[in-house]
Amino acid sequence: MPTIIRSSMMPSSRVQFLAGAALAAAVLGGTACSASAAPVATVTPPPVKAGFDYQIGGAYTPAKDVQVVSRDHTASPAQGVYNICYVNAFQAQPGAEGEWDDLLLRDANGKVVVDEDWDEALLDLRTADKRTRVAAKVNAWVDDCAARGYQAIEPDNYDSFTRSEGLLSDSDAQAYIRLLSAHAHAKGLAIGQKNTSELAGQRQANGLDFAVAEECGEQDNCDEFTPAFGDHVIVIEYTDAGLANACDRWGGSLSIVRRDHDVVPEGEAGYVRKTC
Repeated sequence: MPTIIRSSMMPSSRVQFLAGAALAAAVLGGTACSASAAPVATVTPPPVKAGFDYQIGGAYTPAKDVQVVSRDHTASPAQGVYNICYVNAFQAQPGAEGEWDDLLLRDANGKVVVDEDWDEALLDLRTADKRTRVAAKVNAWVDDCAARGYQAIEPDNYDSFTRSEGLLSDSDAQAYIRLLSAHAHAKGLAIGQKNTSELAGQRQANGLDFAVAEECGEQDNCDEFTPAFGDHVIVIEYTDAGLANACDRWGGSLSIVRRDHDVVPEGEAGYVRKTC
């Protein structure tokens, strides 16, 4: 089950304007190489102000009002809607640390740096070599998403540098996400910025096409994303108060949904899905 509800804005939880010029990278044998500024093939971002469902905790048949769905990369896309493929791109899933070997971030004492809220080891993005190697693994998931019919990807934990004990910088995160965006665009996929509103102004330089903003209604800061992404912002709230504020302030222009904190499938205990 994927990790959920991450946000650099809230420790307890966790568009495309089609860019005239964005970043592209050479892709050799499925491995992303260094990106350089160049025109990219047109990709299609999620439609704006569309009915949205966040299904990263388990897939189920979307409601009739849903036009856009985000699902974990291990799930198949939904039929008849725009599909976003979720990947945990900056941290290792719990129990999967062995898959990353020397690509786990370690402190000066050799201890793996962990996001304590979610028990996830951070990935080491400090050098170009390691960023390229991490990207190669994540881009293999992206290739699978593309092959199965997804239209976009949602790389989570862009903000992991804020939990890295000072070992990672926002520059490391941006250099890495440019590898992911170049590869996604080469595969015809749009790519979203997850949270991390402080870097929204760099969205075009980083090749990002839309935003997924958790709890910006609760925190009253969805307008930290809209100057860069316009109406191409998907808002996910986890409280009724957050939903009410998001709907009141941005319900006329943005895609907004309220889900339960565990994002469980419909029919399971605790399931919640509400919209404006």
